[in-house]
Amino acid sequence: MKTAISIPDQVFKHAERLVARFKTSRSELYSRAIAEFIARHDEDAVTQALDEVARNVNADPSDTQTTSTAALAILRQVEW
Repeated sequence: MKTAISIPDQVFKHAERLVARFKTSRSELYSRAIAEFIARHDEDAVTQALDEVARNVNADPSDTQTTSTAALAILRQVEW
């Protein structure tokens, strides 16, 4: 889909630097940025990620090392 947007000059300048650094197109950069923003603010996705952590942790609340390790492993798999 094609769309036109207005953004502040400073944001545009920073984006142009990232386009050059990542050797990608503006469209790809903006698409990735919006997708990341949506993922970070999608309450259902966050809830699902936390539910997945809860399903995969040890049921013994005194075993904090195993719980922390399991939670970290699951969170590393989630795209934030």
